[in-house]
Amino acid sequence: MDAINKQLISIKDASRLLRSASTKKKNLFLEKLAESLVRNSDKILEENAKDLQTASGLNLAMKKRLTLSAEGIKAMAQGVREIFSLPDPVGVIVQKWRRPNGMEVRKIRVPIGVIFFVFESRPNVIVDAAALAIKSGNVLLARGGKEVGHSNEILDKCISEALGASGLPTTAVQQLSDKTHEAIYEVLHHPECVDLAVTRGREQLIKAVKENARMPVIAHERGLCSIYIDEFADKEKAIKIVVNAKVSNPAVCNSAETVLIHQGAVKNILPDLIDRLIKEGVEVRGSEEVCALDSRCQKAGDADWDTEYLDLIISIKIVTSLDEALAHIEQHGSRHSDAIITENSSHADRFIREVNNAAVLVNASTRLVDGGEFGLGAEFGISTAPIHMRGPMGLEDLTVTKYIVLGDGQIRE
Repeated sequence: MDAINKQLISIKDASRLLRSASTKKKNLFLEKLAESLVRNSDKILEENAKDLQTASGLNLAMKKRLTLSAEGIKAMAQGVREIFSLPDPVGVIVQKWRRPNGMEVRKIRVPIGVIFFVFESRPNVIVDAAALAIKSGNVLLARGGKEVGHSNEILDKCISEALGASGLPTTAVQQLSDKTHEAIYEVLHHPECVDLAVTRGREQLIKAVKENARMPVIAHERGLCSIYIDEFADKEKAIKIVVNAKVSNPAVCNSAETVLIHQGAVKNILPDLIDRLIKEGVEVRGSEEVCALDSRCQKAGDADWDTEYLDLIISIKIVTSLDEALAHIEQHGSRHSDAIITENSSHADRFIREVNNAAVLVNASTRLVDGGEFGLGAEFGISTAPIHMRGPMGLEDLTVTKYIVLGDGQIRE
């Protein structure tokens, strides 16, 4: 484990330097990184092709998740430029006040420090994480999945090149050199070097990180997202939103897995919705009432309401009321993202208040719950934890607060 200890020491040293790095240098890094991604586009695609050749046992949706394209790399670079344009959160004064004894108290934003990022799939993730970490004054130790090993290596080279070109320590973003699972646990046992662990990927991976970590963990948990079609829903909006939420990219956490539809909307909306989903290649699993409407639907079992398919599969259930829909989401949801389709403002307000989620949407697709779509530039992940770091984690979420006291000889009487 000597190699791991050396990495931990070097990244801890880099953290001290990043803590006081200027916005100018951090933005220069982002500029250089965007340029490097575009310049090395062909090499990145070559390495990504190697990952796709070795990928086995993956469905088409998961392979799509792994695949990079020239347009995708341009979009990655654009995401980095958007982070460039965002204000630097480090040093921002959140609050300040003066006490009766004359001392001034300030609450400011500062970097978290060393972030250990354990993730799987989606090769753009390491770029998003590095860009957000550096702009927020943090350093990053990353451990990606073996399924994107070649892609991560070339992207890591682009990141290192950009760090050097901007005058920042190249050790500020590193991949864990030891690729064994034991190495992950070793890092998680060093809270003196690592300030925060962030994990996203399979449920087993997230569970293992949470059980072994001796520092705080922010987990990007599963995304069992539901869409409730209210009795006051607009038919065109409902069909458009559900199809988008399922079909646009079924292998991601903000894809819709369950549709709940009020019995009052069934006749007008459900037959056409099912027909459209099936035409898009979606396997529809439904309650008995749903299957009775369309013989192409398969009977949903009890497990379906708790399953994150990450595939072109969706479950549909007819409910008698908003109360029943809310109860279903409370029992089966993942506290990630759920949506209501309705033209009734009081129903929308109640849904917003009562659904205890990282994100709640009204008349909009769950696929919009994303750092880029929210204007955050990118995201570290989507936290479902019931703490202040909740939802898409952008720049501000990668800082914590610190109190500064400015005095002139005051003492405690």
